Amino acid sequence: MSEYIIETEACLAKGAAHLAQVEPRFAHALSLTGPLPLRRREDGFDALLSAIVSQQVSVAAAQAIWGRVQAAGLTDPAAILAADDDVLRAQGLSRPKIRYARALAGAGIDFDALRHMPSDQVVTQLIEIPGIGRWTAEVYAMFSLGRADVFAPDDLALQEAARILFDLPARPKPAAFRAMAAEWAPWRTVAANLLWAYYHVQKQKEGIA
Repeated sequence: MSEYIIETEACLAKGAAHLAQVEPRFAHALSLTGPLPLRRREDGFDALLSAIVSQQVSVAAAQAIWGRVQAAGLTDPAAILAADDDVLRAQGLSRPKIRYARALAGAGIDFDALRHMPSDQVVTQLIEIPGIGRWTAEVYAMFSLGRADVFAPDDLALQEAARILFDLPARPKPAAFRAMAAEWAPWRTVAANLLWAYYHVQKQKEGIA
């Protein structure tokens, strides 16, 4: 695998400088956002389990549930598979999330192998697991594996940021957005970081929901 890995804020700055050079709108966005924050996270089973826990609940609720899951020692596959429904439900997991957690625990993912696998193969493997959609897999590749050239066109905040920054008549649909983002290779993850940062700037200005 020869993909660039984002390890430091300097890596982000390098990508952002390239994007600003090839696309004036990115230069404008960067002038508003300032240096981009490093969003690296740990990889592994608990990172994906945390993503499942966080689905369709508020940030505060997700943090509370994940805290209970951690306190109960349910952050590895063996513990999830050994726990009965009542134990998992007591931590705040819904019936679907219990099923997804068990599917993840039983998938036998080789997380070390994922670190050396091309990003498209990482996404393809992860989305085969119930409860892990393309957005979750792409975000895992971006932030847990540090891949520099992954994009998440289904993300509504990215769509809205692009609509404003590129003066589009509407939020781009995922397929069109993915094609649009192809122009930002090999730094599509940095483009996503910049669009997220720009979204937050615009949200404060315009009250975007």
